[in-house]
Amino acid sequence: MKFSTEELIEGIRSGNKRLIGKAITLVESKKAEHRQQSEELLKQIMPFTGNSIRVGVTGVPGAGKSTFIENFGRLVISNGKKVAVLAIDPSSAINKGSILGDKTRMEELSKEENAFIRPSPSSGFLGGVANTTFETMMICEAAGYDYILIETVGVGQSEVLVADITDVFLFLKIIGGGDELQGIKRGIMEMVDVIFINKVEKDNLQKAKNTKLELKRALDFIPPKEKDWKVPVLLGSALSNEGLGDVFDKINDFIDLKKKTNRFEEVRTQQGEKRFEYWVQEYILSMMKKNNSVEEAYIQHKKNASTMISNPSTEAKLFVEKFLSKE
Repeated sequence: MKFSTEELIEGIRSGNKRLIGKAITLVESKKAEHRQQSEELLKQIMPFTGNSIRVGVTGVPGAGKSTFIENFGRLVISNGKKVAVLAIDPSSAINKGSILGDKTRMEELSKEENAFIRPSPSSGFLGGVANTTFETMMICEAAGYDYILIETVGVGQSEVLVADITDVFLFLKIIGGGDELQGIKRGIMEMVDVIFINKVEKDNLQKAKNTKLELKRALDFIPPKEKDWKVPVLLGSALSNEGLGDVFDKINDFIDLKKKTNRFEEVRTQQGEKRFEYWVQEYILSMMKKNNSVEEAYIQHKKNASTMISNPSTEAKLFVEKFLSKE
């Protein structure tokens, strides 16, 4: 059944989870008719967006992101807030399929009236997010969710894109053998706002404390992302609900600091500009491919690049110049 834009907006504003899901599916669609309706939908809900706290949650596979988000989400709800989880599942590079298993992994949270969980395929989009995660977030904000938690696929250096759409960047760390800092990229450490060392128990408490000390030392060599904010390194266990209250408090402390220094709105403005630039590139490439003569040139230049007849950057430059000259 196809829903009108008005029906979807009414469903979003009333918190109808089924219609919220339909609206997100519409925004994720690549069909031309769906794109037109989704643009109108997003335009009309904009006045109701921007009131949530957007939290990016990242960490290597096995760091316990899903368990953390489920129990942290329930903690948020216990504080009288509504929480939406946008869980990004890695798409297959071979057949573009995605497991989309987060609703089964967050069974208890999915039962909560004030929780909404939406798994989305990354569809090969880099940065551990889907290309419409930002727009999906707008829909959740218009539906009145106070906290938006974005669980990423944990892909490492390109997580910068997650930081570019959130207010708080939370990094989950676990204790491993050998060098505790091995595998932690400087790029992530420069973006992180709160660090939570997960899966801490009595038998590894001392190791956890050592890891905390090493992380703090590493952070001392990195310029602070926000003035007057020293990145906290917290210990706990998401499975046992230990330390989650500290994370909740630190997230809110960080937001309060950003708002007092006017950095909150400043960063949100910068994020909007980056989304604009992203979509400009998307639409230009889409328009290029719709023009038959331009598409032929696109295919030829791409072939020259792929077969290494010419340098890929040179072929890209020649193609863009040809496109612009035709305009």
